[in-house]
Amino acid sequence: MTLEIGFLGPWQIKVDGQPVRLAGRRRVAVLTRLALDAGRPVTTRQLVADVWGQTPPTTAGKQLHIVVSKLRDVLTPGAIVTVPGGYLLDLPRARIDAHHFTLLAGQARTARDRGETGTADGRFRQALALWRGRALAELDDPWARAESRRLEEERLAVFEDHIDLRLAAGDHHAVVADLAPHVRAHPLREGPRAQLMLALYRAARPAEALAVYQEGHTALVEELGLEPGARLRRLQGAILTRDPALDLAAPARSGTIIPAELPADTRSFTARQEEVKWLREALLHADVAVIDGPGGVGKSALAVHVAHTMSGRFRDGVIYVDLNGATPGLHPLPVLDGLGHLLRSLGLDGSAVPADVEGAVARYRSLTAAGELLVILDNALDAHQVRPLVPAGARCRTVITSRAALTTLDDVHHPHPTGLGDVRHLHLAGLADRDAVTLLSRIAGPDRVQREPEAAAEIAGLCGGFPLAVQVAAARLAARPDWRLADLADRLADATRRLDTLQYDDLAVRASIAVSHRHLREEPSGHDAAYVLPLLGLLDTPTHTPAATAALAGWPEPRAEAALRQLHGTRLLEAVSRDRYRFHDLIRLYAREQAAGELSETDRAVALHRGFHHYLATVNTATQLVHPQVQNPYYGAEQPGVALADAREAGEWTEAERDNLLAVTHQAIESADPPVALGLALGLHMPFNYRGWVTHLADVHLHAIEVAARCGDWAGQGQAGNYLGWVYRDQGRHEQAIEQLERAAVCWEKAALPHRRAGSFNNLGIINTMLGRLDLAHTNLSRALAIAEEIGDGYARGAILNNRAHVFYRQGRFDDAIAQAKEATAVWTGTLYGEGLSRATLARAYMHAGRLEEAADTYRVALTLLREGGYRIGYAVASWWSGQTLHTLGRPAMAWRDWHGCFTALLESRLLTRSEVDELLDQPVPDMPRPIRNML
Repeated sequence: MTLEIGFLGPWQIKVDGQPVRLAGRRRVAVLTRLALDAGRPVTTRQLVADVWGQTPPTTAGKQLHIVVSKLRDVLTPGAIVTVPGGYLLDLPRARIDAHHFTLLAGQARTARDRGETGTADGRFRQALALWRGRALAELDDPWARAESRRLEEERLAVFEDHIDLRLAAGDHHAVVADLAPHVRAHPLREGPRAQLMLALYRAARPAEALAVYQEGHTALVEELGLEPGARLRRLQGAILTRDPALDLAAPARSGTIIPAELPADTRSFTARQEEVKWLREALLHADVAVIDGPGGVGKSALAVHVAHTMSGRFRDGVIYVDLNGATPGLHPLPVLDGLGHLLRSLGLDGSAVPADVEGAVARYRSLTAAGELLVILDNALDAHQVRPLVPAGARCRTVITSRAALTTLDDVHHPHPTGLGDVRHLHLAGLADRDAVTLLSRIAGPDRVQREPEAAAEIAGLCGGFPLAVQVAAARLAARPDWRLADLADRLADATRRLDTLQYDDLAVRASIAVSHRHLREEPSGHDAAYVLPLLGLLDTPTHTPAATAALAGWPEPRAEAALRQLHGTRLLEAVSRDRYRFHDLIRLYAREQAAGELSETDRAVALHRGFHHYLATVNTATQLVHPQVQNPYYGAEQPGVALADAREAGEWTEAERDNLLAVTHQAIESADPPVALGLALGLHMPFNYRGWVTHLADVHLHAIEVAARCGDWAGQGQAGNYLGWVYRDQGRHEQAIEQLERAAVCWEKAALPHRRAGSFNNLGIINTMLGRLDLAHTNLSRALAIAEEIGDGYARGAILNNRAHVFYRQGRFDDAIAQAKEATAVWTGTLYGEGLSRATLARAYMHAGRLEEAADTYRVALTLLREGGYRIGYAVASWWSGQTLHTLGRPAMAWRDWHGCFTALLESRLLTRSEVDELLDQPVPDMPRPIRNML
């Protein structure tokens, strides 16, 4: 049997769709009071006070029992449940019109904020259609009048939000008819009056709009003795001057994240008509298109060029991944890292990215199953690397480029879950001589090619049909308009003869690069660029910035920036974004070879040392900005880094340099410089952890432990082990975390730094708390607290007190929990992160103690501090529990505000996708989001 209750208008009860008559004011009042708190207990004392008044008769309790018994006779079985001290209406809130209204209004506002106008309009209309008259019209008790006013205020706010949406969508003509009676009924509400003025103005009725202003002015002066507010006055002035800002703006775009990751198209893309046609056909009809061919032949350029022309066909966007299959100095991208890139592009990051390949594949398949996505897997090593990266959706397409043919992708018997479907192959050969000359002409200039056609043909021939070789050669001609093509042909021929003795497979490309590099050396203005080229080959970073290049060269940053721009102008570097460049694989290989051949071992070591320490210095600065409690870096830097002003700049730098930081850290780990390796590995922890990027940290810290062990650095092992335990804790890998933390405590003893065990014991206490091992957690935290107090570490003491509070309220020791949280707050006062965290813990202790009003007030302060401190994960956790508190207090609109804040923080942290947020928003009471289930 299905029960539905409605009081947004005349009282209405339906059982299985049939109306049920409810007689008697007290029966209506009791059921209304229970329905307002559906799913939560209402005490007998509260019911008696509300329904029988503040001076109830001595028999009121017995009368309440009779009323409940009568209600049970007409309602569905089990609808009203007796609980200790009171009663509970066991009914989903969506079956009570007032709660359903609140839910629909929240969903409408969320859809509006995402730019999904159609969905928002539909939900607003559904919500408003639930109203059939004045709420709680049959009841005149003080509590009922207050609830009626609250619900009416919510209705007005939803109505006006809907009007805003309709105005933005250009529905001003219809809005006038709907809004005019609303304004007459509420003459002192300035918001709807402003909406009506704007609607009339856009409907080409400015005189009527001004008349509406004047009517409002009169009403406000006569009723309240006040002039209209600033909004109405500004709008009147804008109408009088016909301000263009009042005109209808273009509709807002959807807020859904749609990846658009294609590199810039090659402006000089030439010929390849047949290949372009083949790839377009493959993208229309096949699941996977594979382009193979030698380096420099134009595989990536072809894939990117065609993808640009067809990207509009894929509503869910285009993702580009460089798999580093043939990139000198960089390891081929591991499958898990490739899946991580894809999942980040689809809106996930940090702990939301599974730490194992199987889990990541499953998540990727789930997110792409119903999508229309184009994935470019560039520079693949082999079929094993790309199979898990092919999306699952039947309307998704994949383009793969590789030096290998990847024919095993066609093996239908290969045990792979994605089922690759129709795979088509294209072997890309070099350009025909005529097409190569055309490309040369487009870059160097047609007049010069027409003046020396034989030399142009010779250059094209010496470039072997490789577009990269032609582009590099042509760029030199473009930079030197005084050169003859014949001179360049002679130099290319000479370089080819010299390189031929080495039997390079990509001889033509190398010859072109070598000539361009030599020309830079010969020109006074090109010396810096020529010198920097081999230096860039020393660092294994995917991209290069002026700041890092300046460190490598030992120059001021403007000088390094000028050299990078010149290398870009000669086609020896590609621009990724403003002030960020990258190599083509073959040019990177050439740069590395030049560094090995031209620079002494000492020069290479000195330059690389400067580059490592540039990153180490900046990581240390970022750590101290995002987490000021780290007073001194674990390993100091000998080279200045980027000057970061505050935590926001530190976060932005970390975001931009993420891939470079991981690459340079791994390079340092493989080098013979343990302090730099450990400094970078440990220094990444706080900047990455603040952004939720724990998956990458696990691998980094594991390697750091190995480096520290090789050189007998017990302190390094202790810190890396402590951080690794932290990472495993956040991933929910609790037993592995405990193993690392216990080992870290032993390492601190061996390092003669026993006081550093406080961090290990604190983390062990957190994990055992989450596992429900509360006595053991208390022991861990007591040991940590004793150490912190012994050494006078105030910050650590605050953290441990904060964590002890979580143990105490779980043990039912509510007064102890509140006292510990207050003490932690006192210790941490003045630090946004710490005070925000400890106040959230205090609110949680209040909540468990049943002191809900105090919990709600404390959460408000905590959320402000956590938001201002930039601690997104902490903010998300506190928002979730604040929402739970407000929900229990019977304030659904406020609860949904905080739940929405939680989901937004997780979405912005890329720990939830938009579709996952939508699923949570569709629930009457949302489940706890997965990314915060391993958080205290």
